Amino acid sequence: MWARTVDDPVQVLTWVFVSLVVVQALVRLWLLSRQVRHVQRLRSTVPTAFEGRISLDAHQRAADYTRAKAQLEVWAITVEAAVLLGWTLLGGLEALNAALRGWIHDPLPTASSALAYQVALMLGVTVISGLVDVPFDLLRHFGVEQRFGFNRMTLRDYAVDAVKGTALTVLLMTPLLAAMLWLMGQAGAHWWLWAFAMLAGFQLLMMVAYPTWIAPLFNRFTPLQDEVLETRVRRLMARCGFAARDLLVMDGSRRSAHANAYFTGLGRSKRVVFFDTLLKALTPGEVEAVLAHELGHYRYRHVTQRLVLMMALSLGGLALLGAASQWSGFYLGLGVQPNLMAPNDGLALALFSLTLPVAMFLLSPVGAWWSRRQEFQADAYAASQADRHQLASALVKLYTDNASTLTPDPWYARFHYSHPPALERLRALDHPTAPHEQPAL
Repeated sequence: MWARTVDDPVQVLTWVFVSLVVVQALVRLWLLSRQVRHVQRLRSTVPTAFEGRISLDAHQRAADYTRAKAQLEVWAITVEAAVLLGWTLLGGLEALNAALRGWIHDPLPTASSALAYQVALMLGVTVISGLVDVPFDLLRHFGVEQRFGFNRMTLRDYAVDAVKGTALTVLLMTPLLAAMLWLMGQAGAHWWLWAFAMLAGFQLLMMVAYPTWIAPLFNRFTPLQDEVLETRVRRLMARCGFAARDLLVMDGSRRSAHANAYFTGLGRSKRVVFFDTLLKALTPGEVEAVLAHELGHYRYRHVTQRLVLMMALSLGGLALLGAASQWSGFYLGLGVQPNLMAPNDGLALALFSLTLPVAMFLLSPVGAWWSRRQEFQADAYAASQADRHQLASALVKLYTDNASTLTPDPWYARFHYSHPPALERLRALDHPTAPHEQPAL
């Protein structure tokens, strides 16, 4: 039996975990409170830099939208922390593991039943966690987004998307999990190297498969019909040395009034996708400037950099999982009894996937800073390839149409903003520099 002393590594892990959960929740709540207070304090006056470009009504709508989202997020953060403790130290994962093991594996303990039980455990955790998120997702779409005129989905649309998404998740995850768990059990001490190779291959495959087969399950994509805009876009891509198979328009307005544009795919499957809401909101010159920004990400290999970073983190995470899964204290310290007569690989994978995000939160400011720096680089590139005034005009329109606050709290932005705040971004466009000269934020 484990000794109950502060020197016990199991007890240390338990207290470290609880501390991280509490600290993460408190920091997120503190940042939200700062954001709301800062935005509300500046609600009554449009910032000087935006006078004449954004109305007071639009500025106040953005402030109210920020507060409404934050109020819902407070409850989401609190429930998320409680659910995580429920899964771990309060016995949720232990109970689900015992139930599925007794139903699938224990009556006829074979290699196939062991694998089936472990896959079922991972799918069970995924589905139950998704169901816990549903009330907040409904409130987000049909409460906050609906109140501010962004939501255009019906409950039927939401239900259809949920069924499609769940079915797709199960269809893709089941063979992937089965292969992963088989490797954990059969490939020896360095199974995580083989697992990494498999996951990396799957990720690259999805970059090709997503735009061709998966995205059309949820949205309708049609060729860009505006010949004038298509000519401008083709010329821009030729100047930038970028080739895309298709220029497509997505029916984003079917679900939301928010606007966007993005690249997707890999190699010959690359596509440029415009939300129909974006084309309605911006002029051809502004659309060209926004696309030039996206081409800046391509020019400076930001997508490749992010992919490499994700793969490096995946490799490190799998190596850490490989070590943790062999230590009984990993299970006991997080509230789960390891199996005695069944494999523990599925249990380790489920526990690791639940708890790792808590530790990763501490890296949020670093990831956000890196992303903001890349956005500055892409803006500088856009200013060199298109009209920077058109890009500034497009950004102001998008900030207005998306009700994005112009006055975020600096600390909140450091932790959470993947894009620079509006004032900093437009100031950089007014005084463009070479991408490598952009300031670290």
